[in-house]
Amino acid sequence: QVQLVESGGGLVQAGGSLRLSCAASGRTFSRYPMGWFRQAPGKQREFVAMITWNGGSTDYADSVKGRFTISKDIAKNTVFLQMNSLKPEDTAVYYCAADTDSYFGGRRYLEYDYWGQGTQVTVSS
Repeated sequence: QVQLVESGGGLVQAGGSLRLSCAASGRTFSRYPMGWFRQAPGKQREFVAMITWNGGSTDYADSVKGRFTISKDIAKNTVFLQMNSLKPEDTAVYYCAADTDSYFGGRRYLEYDYWGQGTQVTVSS
């Protein structure tokens, strides 16, 4: 019912910036929270950021607070992740996800119903 497509990943030097986009489409009405997760090789998928459907509330992992900003174009149902001051430890595949049975999305990946295909972010030293 919900399809998510990420874009915007790439290779960037430490201290640089990237902006990820996630476009949501499908039959389901788009009033649900969306989140970003990331997964590096050999590591568990971890929470990055969440935004409620109207953009009124956000949540961030401690590791990205002050550097990453999640936002949303409500009309287009597209969520963004602006990543500044990138560090090599930010290197991972980044996934967007939708939590269609909640108003406020959680931090556990199992709570999310739909996932994008992922986009690679690589930060070089």
